[in-house]
Amino acid sequence: MSHTEWSRQALPAMLDDLRTIVELETHSYDKPMLDKGIDTIRAWAFDRLGEPDTEARHTDTVRGDVLELGYAGTAPGTVLLLSHYDTVWPTGTLTGWPYTDEDGRVTGPGAFDMKLGLVQSVWALRGLRELGLPHPSVKFLFNGDEEIGSPHSRPYIEAASEGALATLVFEASLDGKLKTARKGVGLFDVTATGVEGHAGLDPYAGASAIHALAEIVGQLASAGSRELGTTVNVGTISGGTGRNVTAGSAGCGVDVRVAEPSEMDRIDKVFAGLEAADPRVTVSVEGEWNRPPMTPNDPSRALFATARKVAADEGWQLEETAVGGASDGNFVSALGRPVLDGLGAVGGGAHARDEHILTRHIPERTALAIGLISALA
Repeated sequence: MSHTEWSRQALPAMLDDLRTIVELETHSYDKPMLDKGIDTIRAWAFDRLGEPDTEARHTDTVRGDVLELGYAGTAPGTVLLLSHYDTVWPTGTLTGWPYTDEDGRVTGPGAFDMKLGLVQSVWALRGLRELGLPHPSVKFLFNGDEEIGSPHSRPYIEAASEGALATLVFEASLDGKLKTARKGVGLFDVTATGVEGHAGLDPYAGASAIHALAEIVGQLASAGSRELGTTVNVGTISGGTGRNVTAGSAGCGVDVRVAEPSEMDRIDKVFAGLEAADPRVTVSVEGEWNRPPMTPNDPSRALFATARKVAADEGWQLEETAVGGASDGNFVSALGRPVLDGLGAVGGGAHARDEHILTRHIPERTALAIGLISALA
């Protein structure tokens, strides 16, 4: 039996599991629901795969816990499978947007990003066993803070990927393509502090923070580079207390995306050099680089070549792509380690109400994971 045939037979059970996982509402900022979610996922994984050979749970008082489950293989080495269980959808979303499976299309909060990928990763190991295929040991890492930058889970991801034959990230694909490059992300807040005054009675006594911030926004916008793949987006802006008051304070939130690691240093210098024309206005910057860019390295290129051969053996052509969004794969890539991303769902609408999965692709995606892990034996 081929990997795809086995996965096709397993599809109804996988969809049942997907419903269970989607109906766990696990918003990144709802700690009680995240705890309930990972408890349920742990019990479900045990039911599908048996008790693991190793287990570790890394707790946090605010963010979702990290759960690591290790299962011994039949060949040397370890493959790390990364999946996050948190979603961007607030608790209660399911009430107005229930899980639906109609005409080969599944919808529901978090189904595409990325609860199907989590389900597929577990079923991939089950498939390896039932098909009797040789495979390295498999370590699952489930984290509950990916949508907010993985501040708690990052060190555990980096540690778990050390020495791994490969790290496979089960984020959703882009139209079936694996993601071999992602942009790095920086999140910054810029604050201008001026001098308040009466805009009519004494218009020149004050120093407007809003006027200064308008200058700064222009400086930030011009810092992007289409040629280098760098974007600088001022997404929020606020300030002032009244239209007849010279604004004493104003601020903006900035999202930066970079394709080239060297651009991080350049953008840091841009932020460090921000200043207002009026010397009475001071400018401060807070924030950090949330994720480094995921750029193709030699081990990852070799891993993609293996994945492409696995897909060809199953009768279809696998492509790769670069995307602007970031994932936990960025951390692994920045360390020079082999990583592939986008092994999860085919569909669309991440972070949107039209989030959906095309179920006809689930068997081939699961078969790809089965074949790729076995090929690393």
